Order: sequence, then C-alpha cells, then structure tokens
Amino acid sequence: MRHFGHISPAARKGLFHREPAEFGAGSPARTLSAALGATLYSPATRPRLADDIIKQAGRGVVSMVLCLEDSIDDSEVAEAEENLVRQFTDLAARGVEVPLLFIRVREPGQITDLVNRLGGSARLLSGFVLPKFTEERGVPFMEALTKAETAMSRRLFAMPVLESPELLHLESRGETLRGIARTVDRYRGRVLALRLGVTDFCSAYGLRRAPDMTAYDVQLVAAVIADVVNVLGRADGTGFTITGPVWEYFRLQERMFKPQLRRSPFLEGRAEELRTELIEHDLDGLLREIELDRANGLLGKTCIHPSHVAPVHALSVVSHEEFSDAQDILRPERGGGGVMRSAYTNKMNEVKPHRAWAERTLLRAEVFGVAKEDVGFVDLLAAGLAE
Repeated sequence: MRHFGHISPAARKGLFHREPAEFGAGSPARTLSAALGATLYSPATRPRLADDIIKQAGRGVVSMVLCLEDSIDDSEVAEAEENLVRQFTDLAARGVEVPLLFIRVREPGQITDLVNRLGGSARLLSGFVLPKFTEERGVPFMEALTKAETAMSRRLFAMPVLESPELLHLESRGETLRGIARTVDRYRGRVLALRLGVTDFCSAYGLRRAPDMTAYDVQLVAAVIADVVNVLGRADGTGFTITGPVWEYFRLQERMFKPQLRRSPFLEGRAEELRTELIEHDLDGLLREIELDRANGLLGKTCIHPSHVAPVHALSVVSHEEFSDAQDILRPERGGGGVMRSAYTNKMNEVKPHRAWAERTLLRAEVFGVAKEDVGFVDLLAAGLAE
C-alpha cells in the first residue's frame, strides 16, 4: 500500500516531486509508525465491517482501529467479538489488500482470546490498541500481546492510549508519565505509536471543545500534551511516535467565531468551493489542529469519520521547501555543523539544532511524498477527495 495510492498514477505524477513509497504490514516499525496517517476508528459491531474496510482502503485509508471499547455499549462486547471473527474470516477469504488493522480491546485477556478465535485470519491483524494505559494496567496488556505474538509466530504491535485521569491530574502526572515511560521502553520493539485520548481528558473536568477550537485552546489538555511529548516524544532516540487527538466534529454546527481557514491558498488553487465545503463541515478547525499537532511534535491523527482522512493526509505531505531545507541540513559535508541560508532564501538553516527536524522530515517524505514546488495542500486535498 502507499499514501495517495487510491488516485491515478498520472495524478500522482502531477502532484509529487517524490511520490510516496510503498509499505506494508511487514515494513520496519519506524516506517509504519510514520505512515499511520489518519487512523480511522470503527465500532466492531458494524454488520458489514469487511465491506467498510475494503471501501475505506479504496479511499486512501491505510490504518484502521476496530473498537471493542468506548465506541460500543458494555452489553455489546460479546456480540462485537463474534462479529470481528466473522468479518476477519470474510476478509481473509476475499484475498484483498487491507489497511493496517488494529483491535482496540478492553482487557488483556481479550488479546490472546481473539487471536485464538481468529485462527488463520489473524494474519490480517497488525496489533492491538491498549486503552487507559499506565504502568499498572500496561504491563498485563503487553504480556498478553507477547503471548499472542508467540502463539501466532508473527509480529504484533501495541498502540497504548494515554487517557487515564492519573495522567491528567497534576499531582500524579509526573509519576504516571515515568511509569508509562518505563513500560513502553521495556517493550520498545512492540510499541508502534502512542495515542492521546483527549476526549477522556476533557471528560475528567466536564469539558468539551467546540468546533471553533482546537485541543490546544483547552489549556488543561494542551498542558498534558506538552508533558507527554516532553517525556515520551524526545528526538534523542528514546522517544516514540505520538499521534494527534481525535477531531469530534463532522457535520454543520452553529458558529460562534469566524472561519479559521484563510482564503488566499484556496483562491490561488481555484478551490473556493472546496474552502466553503470544509467550513460548512467544521473541517477548518481540523486543518488548524493538524498544523498545531505537528508544531507540537505529533504525527498522524485519530479519526472517527472518513471525511477527516483526506485533510490529515494532505497536510502530512512534505512541501518542496521543507524537503529542500532537510536535504541541505543533512548533506554529509555539513556533518560538522554550521549555518546557511535556505535555498528558498527566506530562513536560516542551522545544521546541528535542525538535524533532528530534518531527519523526521525525510522520514515523513518517504511515506507521504514530497509535493512539487508549485503544489500546495489545496491541490493535494482536492486530489484526495476527488477519487
């Protein structure tokens, strides 16, 4: 699979200076963690789940989470598990390419139980999403994952969700983060990415952000994100990929504030109609939050609606300017450091301080591609939505 693989080769050629590379479930963890993109969540109770997965793959989705936790009622768990087994069996029989598939469980015992029940169709499974992850809760989850991996003789990844009250509350946050860090470091080879449960953070204080606001406008939430990145997202080799929080809105709401989406890039791309559509569906706030995710050290995003996928992927493509800067910084002859003017002559590139950023940028360029010099996110977004 590859990002933007659902659009025609001719369209990709017109958009990309360097096209996104192909990857698959067997690719290195470093590649997969960067390639997750918009991870689309779906309740495991959906009766035509296999059809839904294939449909979304055809629309550019490369990672999905099939949820047995908060998205379904407590009374539906047994039925949802049975449905997952049926749907995986159906998918395996069709022999089609599917996205990276993860199951979000409630308890550790579900991991080994589901792998046993899935049988041969478990080969379609990339791993499990582990809710309310702390050191105390996380170790049993990771031990269960290790047992399931041994039983399958196949690699399985974990994506812990950081969403517990202990992480949010100031008096327990530091020790909780240290405990999480100890746990994920112990199982580093199996942890693909860490996910943020911002809805649960807000719930602890009876909060809910409006569609005019990003997660970073809610100061309690922004403080937790900053601390998580500080401890778990470092660029010194100890950190992990941390994904952006869910955007809850996908239909028209009454606005309190002016739209956040500037007109100029859409006018330049002759896509004023697209701008209007995004605003009407409250996706201008999503676009701003995606940019703030990256500015704060996050990559990829949890999504609960298919309409969110194309914006996340369009804004994940590396611009030609970013690519040019990253290449200049990482040239072998500049290993000793130094400062230079960028090729675009609009900024300073300082080799040593900007090296980690450049390395991350080139990894993102590998999986999401590099846009042509005259191609912006509007062009990429329009192409992703048109197919």
